[in-house]
Amino acid sequence: MEQQAIWAIGIFLIIYGMIISEKIHRTILAMFGAVFMVVLGIVDQETALHHIDFNTLGLLIGMMIIVGITAETGLFKYVALKAAKMAKGKPKRIMVALVLITAGGSAFLDNVTTVLLMVPVTFSITRQLRVNPIPFLITQIIAANVGGTATLIGDPPNIMIGSAVKELTFMAFINNLTPIAIIIILAYVPLFIMMFGKQIQSTPELQRSIMEMDEKAMITDHKLLKKCLNVLSVTILGFFLHQSLHLESATVALSGAFLLLLLTGEHMLEKAFHSVEWITIFFFIGLFVLVSGLVETGVIAKLAAMAIDVTGGDLLTTSMLILWLSAIASAFLDNIPFVATMIPMIQEMGNMGVSNLEPLWWSLALGACLGGNGTLIGASANLIVAGLAGKEGYPITFVKYLKYGFPLMILSIVLSSIYIYIRYLM
Repeated sequence: MEQQAIWAIGIFLIIYGMIISEKIHRTILAMFGAVFMVVLGIVDQETALHHIDFNTLGLLIGMMIIVGITAETGLFKYVALKAAKMAKGKPKRIMVALVLITAGGSAFLDNVTTVLLMVPVTFSITRQLRVNPIPFLITQIIAANVGGTATLIGDPPNIMIGSAVKELTFMAFINNLTPIAIIIILAYVPLFIMMFGKQIQSTPELQRSIMEMDEKAMITDHKLLKKCLNVLSVTILGFFLHQSLHLESATVALSGAFLLLLLTGEHMLEKAFHSVEWITIFFFIGLFVLVSGLVETGVIAKLAAMAIDVTGGDLLTTSMLILWLSAIASAFLDNIPFVATMIPMIQEMGNMGVSNLEPLWWSLALGACLGGNGTLIGASANLIVAGLAGKEGYPITFVKYLKYGFPLMILSIVLSSIYIYIRYLM
């Protein structure tokens, strides 16, 4: 193996190991690793920039701006409280309603943003009912990751896959992943009630107090709400039509974001850019350059060849290997760097004679997104909810979450295996 390839592998493994240890923030590590790749001459600056996927970054930034401004209106609080009242204040029904709202929101906003908006409302409702919020929070974590699986914009792994493979459009993600996401959520709902129903009992008096709350008071700016809903509708329509319009998804998201800024005026500019998670954006930049070292030195091509040797190039075996490997790896590692490594590997398989890559892409998406439900560290949404819960005095421990999350994750991957086999390989 060439010296440059050995250096690339060494830097990648050291940075990846330190990311897993969580001793230093992952963004600092990713950027540090990226700088090393360039300084040591493994990739030159121009090549490194070429490997940064600006479509992924643009899509993330655009949606973060739109959602950040929309959150200012109180819309999400209104929706959650309205659902609680429609459930007649009954905790089990409220839990199911919040699960469905979280799953739906994660499909079209993104799972991290959705849980950030849902958790404060959940605490408000559970305080009113005087019930333990942890069952509500755990079910919302799981619903967010399942809902995020359903569309191109729901979860960062999907954004990365869709950006890397131009044939996989917004509609392709909906056609191929939304059906199995709906099946999994419908399978989870009765299990949630069985698991948590006894832990969330409340009194009729407290349930009536929910019915007395005024959801309309949650909307703080009606004019802004109209602008946000109009722009959000146009943006989502743009995602559906982006292939016909010959536009990248990032162009659609950024157009929506800056149209909304144009309509809302200068006073929203600072708040809008404050809502962008720049730490996450720079993590992606560092990661793309880090992986570029493995691509340019031929390491990814060798890994792809090894995978084909193991599976014999059989599409069923390769799909199942990618699905289960992605799920187990994503349960214990951050799914974003894992997917960043897998994308060029699958592309390389296409160069080596695997003619139909579509089942492999959907296997990667399902494994990476659903695998995040396996443990508390499996996805960013999980850690955010756990952090917010801890601040409120309701810590969600690794073991407590594992007891529920891992078995449910395995169930979702079993269902996904059946789905992949029936839909693409029979």
